[in-house]
Amino acid sequence: MKKTMAILTISFSALMASSLSSAAPHFDHRGDDHPRSNQGKGRDFRDFDQDDERMQDKRRMREERGVKRLQQHQWQTGYVMPQHYRGNGYKVDYKDHSLPKPARNQQWYKINNDYILIDSGSNDILRIVND
Repeated sequence: MKKTMAILTISFSALMASSLSSAAPHFDHRGDDHPRSNQGKGRDFRDFDQDDERMQDKRRMREERGVKRLQQHQWQTGYVMPQHYRGNGYKVDYKDHSLPKPARNQQWYKINNDYILIDSGSNDILRIVND
């Protein structure tokens, strides 16, 4: 009985000691005072917001430069029309603008006050009429 009691006491004390060590707060042993201190070792969530704003500003500036470059573009026959202008928003009806009737697989587009006749299959510029 004494042996059983001694074994139970030792087991109980070992169990208590292990539970106390696992319940202790975890400290990063790099010399920091606070257990979750990130001074200079990581990024604050506000940094991500600033990075996002910078990325949006860069994207906006790049798009503005692209639009200016496309507005200054000098169209020439034989060139391929940029994909940016191939949408329905630039298509025009030849009757409404006194343009010659396009042949089969051709379409008139109005871009920067120029009417441009495009071959729909190859997207080649066939004719340019200034407004």
